[in-house]
Amino acid sequence: MTTRRASGFTLIELMVVVAVIAILAAIAYPSYQQYIRKSRRSEAISALQDLQLRQERWRVDHAEYATTGELGTMPTASQYTISVTANGPTNYTLTAAPQGGQASDSCGTLSIEYTAANGIRKLANGAVNSSCW
Repeated sequence: MTTRRASGFTLIELMVVVAVIAILAAIAYPSYQQYIRKSRRSEAISALQDLQLRQERWRVDHAEYATTGELGTMPTASQYTISVTANGPTNYTLTAAPQGGQASDSCGTLSIEYTAANGIRKLANGAVNSSCW
């Protein structure tokens, strides 16, 4: 008489595999989200730096820094609203406000402030924060 051995997975083996996958997903997903936020932030920083260069080019030919309308087409960044929030003869402020899923980014609103007295300051959430830049 031949004995037949059952093939396949037991329920315990299957549950161990599911638990391992769940643990890996719990570790990997937050890291992935942080990576996505960082890449979107770098896109916003690039847009702010583009605006900064446009402001300096404008100032070479004019007596003051440009307004939003004078700068032409605003650069875009997904998940950020880019704007010129203040300008004058010796100062300007450029901001990138997070929108949607980017609003949970720890760096918050990014800005570049220039004043003749203080020079250029790069801010995150209103404070100098080099880790965000």
